[in-house]
Amino acid sequence: MVRISLTYHLEKNRNMFSSVNQPKRPQNPLKCVALCAIVAMFGVTACEEQVNVRGNLPHEADIAKIRKGFHKKSDIENLLGTPSAVATFKKETWYYIGGRVKTLSFFKPEFLDRKVVIVKFNDAGVVDTVEARDAPKDKDIKLVERETPTKGRDLTVIQQLIGNVGRFSTPEKDGDSK
Repeated sequence: MVRISLTYHLEKNRNMFSSVNQPKRPQNPLKCVALCAIVAMFGVTACEEQVNVRGNLPHEADIAKIRKGFHKKSDIENLLGTPSAVATFKKETWYYIGGRVKTLSFFKPEFLDRKVVIVKFNDAGVVDTVEARDAPKDKDIKLVERETPTKGRDLTVIQQLIGNVGRFSTPEKDGDSK
């Protein structure tokens, strides 16, 4: 009797510990395959390079359609779209500025090309000249090292605080002075 109850307890404890040590397997292996495929898809597409057009970059074929002395402002706007910028003082000059930029995940974007199309109109609003330029990729701008002098003195914070002590007083009223 003791021997039977001892074997019963051993079997019971063996089953208890065996379930703890063995990892559970997924119920449906198709779910595991689908999950792995989704993770792999996001991993592959996250590193894909993208080329985006920034600004208004007209096609070369559309620029070639423009005839000098024939097309008006409304024709150019229908053909190329609204300009990126209009000259400040001479409203007869339109600028179409655009470029292509390559981005790869989190790296710094790389400019592939930048173009500027300049359309100038005469006083009647008819195309006078059309010019397409490749804008430089990098333009070094030299900063000015000079400083503009200001009037006054350079005071420390303590000098500013102490300097104001006693400077302000209450105004006396005309009738109160004796």
